[in-house]
Amino acid sequence: MSFELPDLPYAYDALAPYMSAETLEFHHDKHHQAYVTKGNELLAGSGLEGKSLEDVVKESFGKNAPLFNNAGQHYNHIHFWKWMKKDGGGTSLPGALASAIESDLGGYDKFRADFIAAGVGQFGSGWAWLAVKDGKLEIMKTPNGENPLVHGASPILGCDVWEHSYYIDYRNARPKYLEAFIDNMINWDYVLEMYEAATK
Repeated sequence: MSFELPDLPYAYDALAPYMSAETLEFHHDKHHQAYVTKGNELLAGSGLEGKSLEDVVKESFGKNAPLFNNAGQHYNHIHFWKWMKKDGGGTSLPGALASAIESDLGGYDKFRADFIAAGVGQFGSGWAWLAVKDGKLEIMKTPNGENPLVHGASPILGCDVWEHSYYIDYRNARPKYLEAFIDNMINWDYVLEMYEAATK
């Protein structure tokens, strides 16, 4: 199975003004494409050819860092594009998700504050996550291209806090970018889809 760059599920300017067309063009067409190109080179001869992307990520972790870095980022970005939509975000969450956030994370406001804190507190490049671990929701953060898959959890929402994800639009104001992500960009329907798959 070779890695392929998916099309964005919306126009480059669909997320403006919260994420600009320029950011999406650089981030999708250049950065994600580079992970795909390099990932395919490193996959050849790795012994993991033909495995699912999730398996490549899990099995290369701690054993083949260059392949893991590119496969991990490819996985993260495939979902990152789908975790956003035009007129997304806000507090109107699908019922099952709202209930789980209430019971597992202390409610929407606490989830919002803790998710932003995870993203702000990730030193250097990395990701902030909402994941399912042992049937419960958990907020996590990971460095670089790591994701909850390699920590025994299933990611259902992630925000990329590498500088290329926000520097064009927000310069060094990472907290403002995370606020805009939660309040205006999250595709809660896709988060629900991943939540349901993770809790089957």
